[in-house]
Amino acid sequence: MVKIERSYPAPASLAIESKKTNGSYSEPDVVERLKKDFHNKCYICEIDNLQDPQVEHLIPHMKGKDNERKFDWDNLFWSCGHCNSVKNQNKYNNGIIDCCREDPEKLISFELKDEMINVKAIDAEDKKAVLTAKLITEVFCLKNTGMRVYKSQQRYDELNREMNILYDALDEIMQYPDSKFAYRKARALLRRESRFAAFKRYYIRNNIEKYPELHSCIE
Repeated sequence: MVKIERSYPAPASLAIESKKTNGSYSEPDVVERLKKDFHNKCYICEIDNLQDPQVEHLIPHMKGKDNERKFDWDNLFWSCGHCNSVKNQNKYNNGIIDCCREDPEKLISFELKDEMINVKAIDAEDKKAVLTAKLITEVFCLKNTGMRVYKSQQRYDELNREMNILYDALDEIMQYPDSKFAYRKARALLRRESRFAAFKRYYIRNNIEKYPELHSCIE
């Protein structure tokens, strides 16, 4: 999960649809804007090029009972079906970080180490960060149904693959410190728009003494 810059004003259809009895919060203008704003990445797990994109509510609209929440542009997020399903638990209803308002990288550590997902709140007293870290851990590790075993493993495998691409790029920098191409490759991998950016950026942040030239990429 990384900081997202939401665009304004809100898509025009939201105001129109909110006045209808069975209005839709996922009209084409909403879908296209969310897809662009969120770089076609799930805001929770950061897998990209979503095959099952969903317009997700950060705070539930209680099956349409809260019309304001249902059509609130600031409450709509771009999610994959897996993460939306895992988040659909009462414990997450009002508690996770709004990545359009706060920078998750300042609140949570994102680590893949020894083949283990280690996502934790930097401040253990920050309840919202603690709950968000728990959610992110669950979407990579939850295995309480057959499909969740598959989808969680899929995300872990993709994350592991992406981290190995980063490690290879960093090895290239160490071997060829004067190579502008090697640095361009690493910088592209560290952009917030890239897949699993929070994990890759945390790795650099945690090893910045080895790669001081990449410091500007994670600010």
